[in-house]
Amino acid sequence: MVSGWCSRILVVSRVCWIQGGGVVAERVRVREISNDEGNRLLRIVRRSSGSVVTWRRAQMVLLSAQGMNVVQIAEVTFTSEDRVRAVIHNFNGDGFDSLYPRYAGGRPPTFTLPQRRQVKKVALSRPQDHGLPFSTWSLTKLAEFLVAEGVVDDISHEGLRVLLREEGVSFQVIKTWKQSTDPDFETKKNRVLELCDIADAKAEPGSGDPTVVLCMDEFGPLNLLPRPGRQWAAVASNASSRNDGCQRRRRRRATYQRTLGVRYLFAAYDLGADKLYGHIKTNKKRSTFLGFCRYLRSLYPPEVRIAIVLDNFSPHLSTTVDTRVGDWATDNNVELAYVPTNASWLNRIEAQFQALRYFTLDGTDHRSHEEQNSMIRRYIRWRNTNAGDKTLREITKRANVA
Repeated sequence: MVSGWCSRILVVSRVCWIQGGGVVAERVRVREISNDEGNRLLRIVRRSSGSVVTWRRAQMVLLSAQGMNVVQIAEVTFTSEDRVRAVIHNFNGDGFDSLYPRYAGGRPPTFTLPQRRQVKKVALSRPQDHGLPFSTWSLTKLAEFLVAEGVVDDISHEGLRVLLREEGVSFQVIKTWKQSTDPDFETKKNRVLELCDIADAKAEPGSGDPTVVLCMDEFGPLNLLPRPGRQWAAVASNASSRNDGCQRRRRRRATYQRTLGVRYLFAAYDLGADKLYGHIKTNKKRSTFLGFCRYLRSLYPPEVRIAIVLDNFSPHLSTTVDTRVGDWATDNNVELAYVPTNASWLNRIEAQFQALRYFTLDGTDHRSHEEQNSMIRRYIRWRNTNAGDKTLREITKRANVA
C-alpha cells in the first residue's frame, strides 16, 4: 500500500514521442521526488498561513508530480504556461529554495535620508528667512531654491510633492497664531527640532549632543471649580421617560467660591522613553523650578547628558542678578534649549497637557486640592503604563497637528 501524498500521483513515465520518424523533446515535468519531499509539498499547500507566492509555486510542483502537464497546471492555477515551466525548471535546479521568494531591495532611493530631511526643513521654513521676497513656498520656487542651494541636483515638481507627502508635510491654510518676535527664531527652532530628531532616533547625536531629551513646562493654575465636560446619561425625550426612574445626568454647580488657593503641575515629557513625570507645587518660583530640575537630573546617570526643552518664562532664565539656572545646567551636564518667544507649539509637552485635561479634569468638581492632586498623580502612572492607548494617541496627535 502506498501512503501519504504518493497515493494521489498518477505515474507518467518520461518518454520521447516519435512522430513520423522524428523525435519530439521530452515534455516539461518535475523531477522524481521522494516521499518526504512530496509530503513537504503537501504541507505547504495545506498550510493556511505563509507566503502566497510559496503556496502557488508548491501547488504547481505538486500538480506536476501528480502527472498533470503544463497546460493543465496553467488552467488550474490561473497563470501562464511559461510561468509554470519556469517554476518547474527552478525547482528541478534549486529544490525547495526556489519556492521561497527572494525579494530584492528594488530601485535605490532617489534622495538620501539627509537630503529628505533637509528638503523637509527648508519647506517648513519661511522664504523670508532665506532672504527671498516671497510670502510662501510654491513647488516651483521651492524646487528652484533646493537646486540653487545644492540640497539636491535636480527634482521635479511632482517628485517634490510626493517627497513632502511622505515626510508628512502638506500645503495648509494659515491659522490664527502669535507671530514670534524672537530675533533668534530660526536658530532656536532648528536646535529644538534637532533635539527632537535625536530623541526620535532620526538622527545620531553628535559630539556634545545630549542622548536624553525632556520637554518641560508648568500646567496651571489648578483651581478648585466645577469644570465642563461630557458624560454618559439616560436619554430623556419626554415626560414618560423621565418618570421611569432613570437617574438624570449630573449637573455642575452654578455658584462656587475659590478660597483654597491654586496649585501648579511641574511636568516633563521624556521623548525617547515616552514617559511623563510631574510634581505638584504651590508656586512657580525659580527655586521651585530648580528643585524639579534636580529631580529630573536624578533620573539619569550623571555621565548621561540631557537636554531640557522649555519656554522663556522668567524663572527658567538666568539673569545678571540670579545666575542659578545657568550655573546648575553647566555643573550638571544639562543643556537648556529654549523655544522662541510665542512658539510654545515646539514644546511637545503641550499635547500631553491636552490629554491630561481630557482624562483627568474635564467634568470634575473636586472639593480639595488633595483629591485633585491624587487624581493627576494616578493619571500620570496610568499614562506611563498605557502609553499606547488609542484615545491617548489620538488626542496627542490632534493637539500636535493643531
